[in-house]
Amino acid sequence: MSSPVIALEDVALTLTGNAGPVKILSAVNLRIAAGETVGLVGPSGSGKSSLLMLIGGLEAATSGRVTVLGEELTAMGEDALARFRRARIGVVFQSFHLIPTMTALENVATPLELDGARDAFDRAADELAAVGLAARLEHYPAQLSGGEQQRVALARAAVGRPAILLADEPTGNLDGATGEAVIRLLFDLRDRHGATLVLVTHDPEVARRCDRVVRIRDGRTIDVLAEAAE
Repeated sequence: MSSPVIALEDVALTLTGNAGPVKILSAVNLRIAAGETVGLVGPSGSGKSSLLMLIGGLEAATSGRVTVLGEELTAMGEDALARFRRARIGVVFQSFHLIPTMTALENVATPLELDGARDAFDRAADELAAVGLAARLEHYPAQLSGGEQQRVALARAAVGRPAILLADEPTGNLDGATGEAVIRLLFDLRDRHGATLVLVTHDPEVARRCDRVVRIRDGRTIDVLAEAAE
């Protein structure tokens, strides 16, 4: 694979808990090409979400190197990382992470406003319409169903036209039919914006839609065929 947009080289992550240091990831090596869709699978506690957070610059590696879109994240400070994420990476979480005191429109427009975009609300409205929420712009998260909240989160992740989309169990809090609709929208967003998609999932059907599946086991990465995903 030439010129990967995501490259992890001998990456390790150790976090400190109440009982002392806990090794989460160890000697992880991973390369992901532009436009590729990669599913991260593995048992609970294996380090899938932590790996995704390292790629998004939301967690700092203990050792090794994380390079995304030509930028070495392990060498960047917090302010630089925040700017980089807003400009280049969209993140969707299992628990939505919407701001409860903001409407759907305001939630989606916020990252654009932080970057000084004058058309932030127009672009946010267009993105919400693209995920079927044109009639819900002025609703607050508490007034929306779980599926609608996740669609707002998808719109927020995509509104800046990121080169990379990261999704951490985006259907984990949704029922089957709603989750399927959200996954379709996520892949549609990937296709519409031409983004690289890295997706954490426990759902074998979702994993099989990816170009490649990477299993995390004992804090290490193992490439597997999508057909063999668990």
